[in-house]
Amino acid sequence: MPGPIKRSVTLSGHRTSISLEADFWAALQDIAAKQQQSVSTLITEIDRQRSLGDDQTPGLSSAIRLFVLHYYRNRVEDHSQDPDRQFMRNDQGN
Repeated sequence: MPGPIKRSVTLSGHRTSISLEADFWAALQDIAAKQQQSVSTLITEIDRQRSLGDDQTPGLSSAIRLFVLHYYRNRVEDHSQDPDRQFMRNDQGN
């Protein structure tokens, strides 16, 4: 399994490097595309939200991983609450 991939981004006028595994970069690109924004804009928003946190604020790479996790977790929860999806699951078992 390959290690993290390092990319440089500009946040608030400052260049910084972010190290993420390829799957997280791909997920971030997917999410940005779905939200019709650039990856850089999405990272800037994640960083802004992170800055609003308390003293336990994670590093940027960790904040991005958590964002991706929460994004997909929320999609799974939203999907599981869809009555049509519930019916299809129940129907498949019969």
